[in-house]
Amino acid sequence: MPASPVGGRMETGGTESSTTLFEVFADDYSREILLAADEQPRTARDLSDICDASLATVYRRISTLRDHGFVEVHSTIGSGGEHRKRFETTLESFHAELSDGELELSVQTRDELADNFSALWETFRDST
Repeated sequence: MPASPVGGRMETGGTESSTTLFEVFADDYSREILLAADEQPRTARDLSDICDASLATVYRRISTLRDHGFVEVHSTIGSGGEHRKRFETTLESFHAELSDGELELSVQTRDELADNFSALWETFRDST
């Protein structure tokens, strides 16, 4: 079953989706990138140094993490006119639930939390 947004989070069911997400989180480099980019936005070079990985490895992991919506890119222009990309973690929480022989995963990103807060605020504002 493909991932689908449910109540401000992405829930997945079925073997393929669950397996894919577990593979992402099981990868040491992906976890290190998520943790480092959670502290502050970082360049690929910074992540390469922190993770003790080649730039190619970092870019491959970032690509996978971006595909799942767990990392976003901030582009900036340096004082010398050079373009820089900084990567920041958007993952807020990851939950796994095993019930009645089925595995359900839910992932929440910071964007979804902001959307939830906005929706809550609009509901509150409209009710007053």
